[in-house]
Amino acid sequence: GAGFARTHHLEAHKNTHTGEKQYNCDVCSATFADHSNLRRHKITHTGEKPYKCDDCGAGFARKHGLETHRRTHTGEKPYKCDICDADFSQSGILEAHKRTHTGEKPYKCDI
Repeated sequence: GAGFARTHHLEAHKNTHTGEKQYNCDVCSATFADHSNLRRHKITHTGEKPYKCDDCGAGFARKHGLETHRRTHTGEKPYKCDICDADFSQSGILEAHKRTHTGEKPYKCDI
């Protein structure tokens, strides 16, 4: 079956086989195959973005989003590849990058 570098990509892919959309919005009738899409969707109901960037005014629904965004202004890339010395602003991007060296695709579709 297909291989995936991230677990949530595998889960979303599995639902393409079944058509299942197990994540339901409690505000409207929208349904999602992937929990991260539901989480992003819920923000549309409130529009709330309480975390604001002091440099450009961009707003974020989650503090982590602002923290990651700030690195676009500072140029900070604290996550370094120990194989090729490439650097990244987010740890998840580094982890996915490392797999380009190994060819690893740890998340497999059983269908």
